Amino acid sequence: MKFGTKAIHAGVFPDPSTGAIMTPIYQTSTYVQAAPGEHKGYEYSRTQNPTRHQLQNNIAALENARHGFCFSSGMGAIDTLVKLLSPGDEVIATNDLYGGTYRIFTKVFEKYGIRFHFAGMEDASAVQSFVNERTRMIWVETPTNPTLKINDIAAISAIAKQCGALLAVDNTFASPYLQTPMDLGADVVMHSLTKYMAGHSDVVMGALVCNDDKLAEDIAFLQNSCGAVPGPQDCFLVLRGIKTLHLRMQRHSENGAAVARFLNEHPAVSKVYWPGLPDHPNHDVARRQMRDFGGMLSFSLKGDRIEDAMRVLSATKVFSLAESLGGVESLLGHPASMTHAAIPREERLKSGVTDGLIRLSVGVEDVEDLIGDLEQALI
Repeated sequence: MKFGTKAIHAGVFPDPSTGAIMTPIYQTSTYVQAAPGEHKGYEYSRTQNPTRHQLQNNIAALENARHGFCFSSGMGAIDTLVKLLSPGDEVIATNDLYGGTYRIFTKVFEKYGIRFHFAGMEDASAVQSFVNERTRMIWVETPTNPTLKINDIAAISAIAKQCGALLAVDNTFASPYLQTPMDLGADVVMHSLTKYMAGHSDVVMGALVCNDDKLAEDIAFLQNSCGAVPGPQDCFLVLRGIKTLHLRMQRHSENGAAVARFLNEHPAVSKVYWPGLPDHPNHDVARRQMRDFGGMLSFSLKGDRIEDAMRVLSATKVFSLAESLGGVESLLGHPASMTHAAIPREERLKSGVTDGLIRLSVGVEDVEDLIGDLEQALI
C-alpha cells in the first residue's frame, strides 16, 4: 500500500454500528461490562479508547511500525520514554535539539540520577566517544531543530546496537512522509503530532511507535499508569489531519525549496540552513534517508545581529510570528528567545543557535506570496 493510501485507510475502519466512514469521537470515560472483566476490549478511557486506538494504529502503519501510542503532548511522549530508564543510566543526545527536550532532560530527569551527554552527531563516529557501560539510550533529531543538521540514522543505529542501547528518533520535522526511521534501524520513533501530522495548528499531542513487543508492553504500562493520554476529540482531529498529510507535505517541500533558494541568493542573508541545498552539511545523507527535504529552514542575516533579526520578524505580513511549526500557515520565530530559550546561551552557540538566527515553518500558501513577503521584510 502506497503512502497516500495508508494515510487515508491504514489502521482505520468504518464504525461497526453505523457504517460511518469517519472514526467516531467516543466521548466516554468508561464502558459497560456484562460481568466483571467481561468487556469488548475497552473498560476505561485512560487505558484505551476506540478513537485513540484507530489513531495509534494509523500512525504505526505510516511509520512502518507494529505498535503506536498517543500522548497528550510531544513532551508527554518524551517523558514516558525516559521513564523506561533507571537512576545511573546514561543518554547520548544530539546537541542541536528542541529546547523543551533539553529542558526535560536536564531540569527534570537529571534530578533522578539519569545523566545526559550532548554531542554533535553529524559525524556518527563522534557518538562512539560518549558510549560506556551505562549507556542505555541514544536520542537523535534529524533534521535537527533549528539548524536542520542531518544525522545518519543507520550509522547511529549500528553504534546503538553494538552497545545495547535504545535508539530513539524524533521524526517531527520530517514526518513519515519524508522519512521512516524504523526502516533505518530506530527502535522507537517520537512525534510531536501537534506539528505536521495534525497540520492545522489546532491540536497538541505526541506519539511513540515501535516494533519490539516487550518495549511496547512497557510503554503501554507507562501510558496507562501515568495517564498522559489525549482526549478523543483531539484524536479525531489528528486522524482528520493525517488524511491530507501526503498532500500537505508535498506542498511544504515544494514551497520550502523555493523559499530556501530565494534566501540563499539574497544579498542580506549570510547563511541558509536547509538540507536540500547541495552545500548543506550531510546533504548526501539527507538524499539517502529522506524522500524530500521539507518546509523547515533557518537563516541568518549578514552581521548576525539580533536587532536586524527582530526587524525582519516584525515586518512580515504573511508569515506570522509564533511558536510551533508544521501547520498549513507559514510561521517564523526567533529560536534563541522562543523555542530554545531554555538552553543556556553558551550551549546554544555551540550548536549554531545564534542570537540572530530566524526559523521558518514554510506553509502551503502560494509561494509567490511567501517570497514577496520575505523580500519586503528583508529590505
